[in-house]
Amino acid sequence: MTLDGATILILEDEPIIGLALEDMLSLQGASVLHASRIEEACELIAQEQVDSAVLDVNVHGTLSYSVAQLLAEREIPFIFATGYGDRSHPEEFADVPTVAKPYNADDVRKALLTRAN
Repeated sequence: MTLDGATILILEDEPIIGLALEDMLSLQGASVLHASRIEEACELIAQEQVDSAVLDVNVHGTLSYSVAQLLAEREIPFIFATGYGDRSHPEEFADVPTVAKPYNADDVRKALLTRAN
């Protein structure tokens, strides 16, 4: 999978980070769906064609693993993004790539492409 033409869901509760990530992905040819709440992300997954996702781990004080589970059930590749450094994920998500904030476009692209393959 290339990012060109892909629809990527961003779950990010910090507006500036979300907009910066949206710009990074758009410049690589992706279409972006942006959610700032867990419930909103779940609705987008149910209603839209999502090719891949970038999930902030901590969204308004709630961990995003329920969204990760929904994506996994639908076999949609995803990565985690976190400002908490090398975070320990639940065992079922131990192999999911994690990019540490602050990240750059290349970090995100590589992690998404690794997960998609």
